[in-house]
Amino acid sequence: MEDAWDIACLLIQLWFSVVVGLIMLPAMCGASLGVTEIYIKVLVKILEWATLRIQRGRRDRPTLQTQLSNGIIEKEDGSMEDEIEELRGGGPKSLAGGEFSLGDASYFCRKGIESIVEDEVTHRFTSEELASWNLLTRTNNNFHYISARVTIIWGLGVMIRYCVLAPLRITLASIGIGWLAIGTTLVGLLPRSREKDWLSDRVHLTCYRICARGLSATIRYHNKENRPKKGGICVANHTSPIDIVILANDGCYAMVGQVHGGVMGVMQKSMLRSCPHIWFERSEMKDRNAVANRLRAHVADKTKLPILIFPEGTCINNTSVMMFKKGSFEIGGTIHPVAIKYDPQFGDAFWNSGKYNMVSYLLRMMTSWAIVCNVWYLPPMTRQEGEDAVTFANRVKSAIAHQGGLVDLSWDGGLKRDKVKEAYKEEQQKMYSSMIVG
Repeated sequence: MEDAWDIACLLIQLWFSVVVGLIMLPAMCGASLGVTEIYIKVLVKILEWATLRIQRGRRDRPTLQTQLSNGIIEKEDGSMEDEIEELRGGGPKSLAGGEFSLGDASYFCRKGIESIVEDEVTHRFTSEELASWNLLTRTNNNFHYISARVTIIWGLGVMIRYCVLAPLRITLASIGIGWLAIGTTLVGLLPRSREKDWLSDRVHLTCYRICARGLSATIRYHNKENRPKKGGICVANHTSPIDIVILANDGCYAMVGQVHGGVMGVMQKSMLRSCPHIWFERSEMKDRNAVANRLRAHVADKTKLPILIFPEGTCINNTSVMMFKKGSFEIGGTIHPVAIKYDPQFGDAFWNSGKYNMVSYLLRMMTSWAIVCNVWYLPPMTRQEGEDAVTFANRVKSAIAHQGGLVDLSWDGGLKRDKVKEAYKEEQQKMYSSMIVG
């Protein structure tokens, strides 16, 4: 019995020695031993081999059905006036006559059916479909039954992900979060000074870098000369809660959010002691002026960290960028746009909050192959003379979508949970009425 206990203690010591010596210490120094890069290269070769085997099996078994599209149909619609004119066929009741035709209702019926069957919004809130299987059970089309070799590789992958990678990542995440809580609490005891700010930055960077290692994250940062500066506002497209880890791995930010209770509330309080994050009470969140005034005061102080905001207000599946809320663009200051694009080949980073709670989502992330993404820092942007907040927000959104290779949509991400606003329906009614009445 004592021998078994000694062996267990030895294994635990070895485990933590590997974690601390090969992962934590390099992360604290912002260095890498290249293990993750080698792991990604090997993984790419395995996935390429599996894709070739699946393609060969598909040729041998033509009845095997796979879905190769991403489930999104881009419809190139004409204007309402052109389509209704075409529907009437230029007959005696053409639009030029200004008369109502009962047949016009078929236009709205067709549009409604198209929106139900395939629309531009609903598919942004589901996981992106893959063209080839990445050996994850959650994304398969029964491909692991196509050959014995693929099945064996898939089985080995399950063992590695759940028996090796998951425990390692959970260990790292626990250490990173613990370090954040303890480090920020200790730094918070110091008086306000340059040294305190420097130590706070070191604590935050170390924490997020350890957490990034806990996801086997490979992040490529582009155009680092455009990184957000103090006194500015960093805005980015939003795919997942780990967007914060991805961005904070390369620089420090002031977070904005609602005050929580429990363990999360304790974390927020400890973080606030060491760094000027902006936490709002629930009652304040409903007061737009109070929120704007606090953000404006933060931006006015050029010694404070840039504010990190996700203007979409919800997670989108990394295929598009949806409407930016205008509030972030009304407070003034310099906007630093950032585009984030994940590679779904190694794991789906999208958080479908309607399907998974936070714990389930994080477990899925920790049992994925890796998190691979690109981050582009865009040149800073300011509001032009005579430009309103909505137009400015759309200009920033278009720049992010273009750089990240994402679809630029004008729809509100709030449609993920809410019904379509009456204003959208009234807009269609006004358009039709103006064509008839003139």
